[in-house]
Amino acid sequence: MDLYTKFCSSLLFPLHETLKKHSSVRVRAEMERTQWLSTDKIRELQLAKLRALLLDVQTHVPYYRSLFSEIGLDPNEFAHLNDLEKLPLLDKPTIRKYSDALKADDAVGLSKFNTGGSSGEPLLFFIGRLRVSHDVAAKWRATRWWGVDIGDPEAVVWGSPIELGAQDKIRLLRDKLLRTQLLPAFEMSPEKLDAFIAKLQKIRPKMLFGYPSALAHIAGYAESKGISLKNLGIKVAFVTSEKLYEHQRETIQRVFACPVANGYGGRDAGFIAHQCPAGGMHITAEDIIVEIIDTDGKTLPIGQLGEIVITHLATRDFPFIRYRTGDMGILSEQTCTCGRGLPLLSDIQGRTTDFIIAKDGTVLHGLALIYVLRDLPGVENFKITQHSIDKTQVHIVRGTDYSSQTAEHKIRSEFKKRLGDSVEIDIEYLETIPAEKSGKFRYVVSHVKH
Repeated sequence: MDLYTKFCSSLLFPLHETLKKHSSVRVRAEMERTQWLSTDKIRELQLAKLRALLLDVQTHVPYYRSLFSEIGLDPNEFAHLNDLEKLPLLDKPTIRKYSDALKADDAVGLSKFNTGGSSGEPLLFFIGRLRVSHDVAAKWRATRWWGVDIGDPEAVVWGSPIELGAQDKIRLLRDKLLRTQLLPAFEMSPEKLDAFIAKLQKIRPKMLFGYPSALAHIAGYAESKGISLKNLGIKVAFVTSEKLYEHQRETIQRVFACPVANGYGGRDAGFIAHQCPAGGMHITAEDIIVEIIDTDGKTLPIGQLGEIVITHLATRDFPFIRYRTGDMGILSEQTCTCGRGLPLLSDIQGRTTDFIIAKDGTVLHGLALIYVLRDLPGVENFKITQHSIDKTQVHIVRGTDYSSQTAEHKIRSEFKKRLGDSVEIDIEYLETIPAEKSGKFRYVVSHVKH
């Protein structure tokens, strides 16, 4: 660790978090202690935190106060983690319907967020300072597993409007001080890719962070041009938000000459799991309880594939208790050779967001279209399919606030702006979006037939 990184991680960033009234420094220090507890001790910690959360929301969250009374639930009687099955599952329609009642009556400093919509179901929800602190701490701990810290030069290949649209002067200054360079991942034209590579060569980041598809695409482009990026000194590439495929991992590792660390989580569900150098996909168990359920909502034994359901123990301001992620995964009985007692996910079959191709051949990240749909009022669910470079189809499930004339104009104008003026945008309305055979939805299909 160089002196500037040490200054950032021990002084500058802690000051930043203190000014924002976040407890992430303390939480991270505690997490670095508890990660070495035995599996049984971690379960005991989870149970104690779960009881405390349930007692808290029973008192302060109208939705759970009413629910507990209705089903006759007493949090003090929770003796095992599997007692969570006494509670109903929480899904996106429920959050939409009871959004106000899910806010703690004493919550302060709630921030409004929405999901990226890769599920096809954009969701508006709220996050308090406690939740933010724990998510920051969990990510911070995971990066330190790989010998990198806050203040090490970092290149972030990302596409969320939350980050890209909020680059005000203060945030830009913070990123500059912390040596974080944000590179927009939506457009992947040759000119943009050349600029990305030049930027990487200039800043020589210790770590990369971004979508696996985007990092693999940059790597593949550099390789095709005969540009070597092996001498940049990158220690690790952190990937998240999409399923990491083995061919993507191999390409990133080969071109950037660094290991790839897979991460799993979401803006709604939190920082669920991260891969350590020994290969284990560790659940952030101090904050998150993971259950795997079948299609009927019944909890499955460890080792069986099902839907991932999470309870985030630091969400008392706007609780996520038994929240259905829509992703598929398998819990493992194994322990990691790294020695951490944190439980493992042995497989994650999350949703995928592919690239799309514009009329002029420009490669775009699928989120460039997804965010157009996500931000439209009254869009309950959607599916985008690119059948060819000349035709893209949009299926929409409408809500009460949906305005066909306004929405269709917006969709066509924004899609054509990205894909080309001559591209046909076909919009159809459905009652429901059918699931794929995997149990997942597929929203952007980029296998273009020329």
